[in-house]
Amino acid sequence: MSLLTTFLASEQYQMLEHLVLALGAGALIGMERSYHGRPAGFRTHALVCLASALLMSVTLYQHLWFKPVGMDHVNLDPTRMAQGIMTGIGFLGAGVIMKEGLSVRGLTTSASIWITASIGILIGVGFYFPAAIATALVLSTLTVLRWIELKMPTLFYAQLIVRFKATNNMSEQELRTLVKAHGFSVANLNYRLDREAGFFEYRMAMRAPKADAGRHLTEQLALMEKVVEFRISPMGD
Repeated sequence: MSLLTTFLASEQYQMLEHLVLALGAGALIGMERSYHGRPAGFRTHALVCLASALLMSVTLYQHLWFKPVGMDHVNLDPTRMAQGIMTGIGFLGAGVIMKEGLSVRGLTTSASIWITASIGILIGVGFYFPAAIATALVLSTLTVLRWIELKMPTLFYAQLIVRFKATNNMSEQELRTLVKAHGFSVANLNYRLDREAGFFEYRMAMRAPKADAGRHLTEQLALMEKVVEFRISPMGD
C-alpha cells in the first residue's frame, strides 16, 4: 500500500478534509457579504466556519488526544462544544450590528455569521450532506431572496422633524394636511417648544406606500419660508 493510499485512509486526512471543506463553505458565504460591502465578509466567514470545524474535531477525535495520558476510552459530549461555539459566535455577531440614526444595519450579516458557524460544526463532525444543503440554502437566501425582497411591495417608514420660529409656526392641521397630500399617514406626533432658542418643533413617525413620497415632501418643505429646519430620516433595518 502506497504512502498516498495510507494517508487517504488515515484520520489525519479526514481532519484535513473537514477543515478544507469548512473553509470553502465559509468563504462562499463570505464572498456574497463582501460583494455587498459588509464589514464581516470573505475572510471573516471563512475563519468562523473553519474555527467551528476545528473545535468540533476536538470531540470527534477525542481518542487521539486522550491516549498520550494513558486513557484508552473517554466519552465527551460533543453538543457541549457546539453550545460553547454558538455562545462565542453571539459576541461576534453582535459586533457587526450597527445603529445608524433610526435604522439598524448588520442583522443579516450577524445571522449569516451564526449560520456559518453552524455549518462549520456540521462539517466538523462529518455531516457533509446537511452542510452542503445548508450552504446552498444560505447562498439562496442571501441572493435570490434579496431579489424577491426588492420586488415585494413594502411600506416606507420615516421620521419627520420640522422646526419653525416660535412666533410663526404651522398649525398641526396644516402639517397633517401637507403630509397627507404627499401620500403619508401619521403614526404618532410629538411637539416641542423652546422659548430660549426661539423655535417650535414637530416630530412624527410617518408611513407611505412608496419611498418617492419622502423626496416629494422634502422638495415641498424646502420651498416653505416659515420652515427653519427639517429632517426626514428613513426607519428600517
